[in-house]
This record gives sequence, C-alpha cells and structure tokens, in this order.
Amino acid sequence: MQEQKNFEKLREVLSSHGNGLEIKKDAPDNYYLNTNKKVKNKDMFFGAVQIKKSYVAFHLFPVYTNPELLDEIPESLKKRMQGKSCFNFKKEITEEQLNGINELTKKSYEKFVENGYIEIE
Repeated sequence: MQEQKNFEKLREVLSSHGNGLEIKKDAPDNYYLNTNKKVKNKDMFFGAVQIKKSYVAFHLFPVYTNPELLDEIPESLKKRMQGKSCFNFKKEITEEQLNGINELTKKSYEKFVENGYIEIE
C-alpha cells in the first residue's frame, strides 16, 4: 500500500529530528510530535505524519510561524502544499520531495531551537 510506504518515509524524517521533541502519538497511521517546552502552559505542536483516506499528510508547524522557511523548497514539493503548513502525498513520494521535506524539517527544527521553543538536553 503506497500510503504506508510514504508514511514510513515521512515518519523517519520527523523522528530523525527528535532531540527536544516529545512523541504524543506513535501509531501505524499517526505520528505526532510536540516540542518539550510549553508556551502559555500549553504543549507546542512541531509536526505530524498521518494517513488519511486517500493520501498521507505531513504537517510541519514551524513553517506556519516562519513562512520564509518555504522560500527554497523544490517546486515539486510546493505543489504538494495544502494550506500554510501541510503537504499531501497521494502518489509515491519522489527522492526530490523527500530530500526537500528532510531539509525543510531540519531548518524548521533549527529555527524552533533558535526561537527557544525546543530545549536540547
């Protein structure tokens, strides 16, 4: 099943940036991370990968608060955007898209560390 393959690839991207992030959900169809610092006494969302009815959704909250992070992503990845911080994949994720998501997640993580939303232990 293509959705499961895409989910696993995208889950690996998120989980590789785990220092200072807390796993809130780790299921075969939903992987959800928050930062380890609370903002106004609430958990702060970082990212998630979820299998939906006919696609896989990759959410990355730092791009919502820092849209400049999207300036250098590949065009093939921009076409997968839904809203301000979500990417949807119906077909097999390409190597270019996967590399773009990985780089974007890395920059997003670094931006949240810089902004004090992630405390590295």
